[in-house]
Amino acid sequence: MRPSIRPAGYLLAFLICTLALTGCKEEAKKKAESNLPMQAVHVIKVQDEKTTSSMEIMGTVQSADNAVIAARISGHITKLPVALGSKVNKGDLLVKINAAEISAQLVHATAQLSQTNRNLEREKKLLKKGASTPETVKSLEDAQRIAKASVKEVQSMLNYATITAPFSGIITGKSANIGDLAAPGKPLLDLEDESTLQVVANIPEAMILKIHVGDDIPVSIPSAGITTTGKVQEVSPAADPLSRTTPIKLSLPLNSNLRSGQFARLSLPERTINAIFVPQSAILPFGQMERIFIVSGDKARLCLVRSGAKKGSRIEILAGIDPGDQVIVAGNKDLVDGQPVTVNQ
Repeated sequence: MRPSIRPAGYLLAFLICTLALTGCKEEAKKKAESNLPMQAVHVIKVQDEKTTSSMEIMGTVQSADNAVIAARISGHITKLPVALGSKVNKGDLLVKINAAEISAQLVHATAQLSQTNRNLEREKKLLKKGASTPETVKSLEDAQRIAKASVKEVQSMLNYATITAPFSGIITGKSANIGDLAAPGKPLLDLEDESTLQVVANIPEAMILKIHVGDDIPVSIPSAGITTTGKVQEVSPAADPLSRTTPIKLSLPLNSNLRSGQFARLSLPERTINAIFVPQSAILPFGQMERIFIVSGDKARLCLVRSGAKKGSRIEILAGIDPGDQVIVAGNKDLVDGQPVTVNQ
């Protein structure tokens, strides 16, 4: 009869094997490190430093004066003398809509007004001769006012068939063509004044109290290669409850490279924080990673770090090392994790 092995026996055997393998790996690691040559290095001891930090906010370049050109009557478009990018002056023709029905209504209303005017003049003459009554004349005067109002109303509707530019600018959007049916409220064109560009951005509510109308804020537009200063023109009095941000608008100086819709970066007022900085020579790129060697005991130890902003010839380290660490800044090019080092003062 074969003796049974209890589960506790399996567990004990597994632990013994694991410890043996771990010990072997540690021995192999120590042996490999002992075979590495001694490397002379220079180090610095890093400490927290007071520094200023600015928060970057994304914004969009927009025209301060912009309009969506839409129809107010129904009809087929007969004239559309503008294209995308066309520059127009105030009062220039943008869209002409066929309004034959309204023209017919105007003729009808004008004829009614003429007939009412004749009837009124006749009754006034008859009243002087005692052949009419004041009530009849008064009724015709009321009819005359109604007829004049009808003519004015139809004339206004006919004027809507001709759409002109409300201000000088450039056509930035076109959603209609000749022959299309225009309908009340249907957008046809987008018009923007390119001489009044601004940046619109949403500011976190924690920062909004530091921003006031008239403040100057650094702005960069990467696509145009522009770094400039925008002046705060508007600060919304209410925050968005969903995003917890408040919209602001900044005016921009004139620049021929600026275009509506461009991406912009705003640098909000600086704040003081603690940060660790190291010389650029301390950071060793490796693919997408950044490495730094520190001295631990008499050996070099590898640390993966995440860098931040540059400050002169030094780089901020956001994560990976701690204040008090001895960072190797020279002699680190060919170092291996665990390699013995001597520190040159």
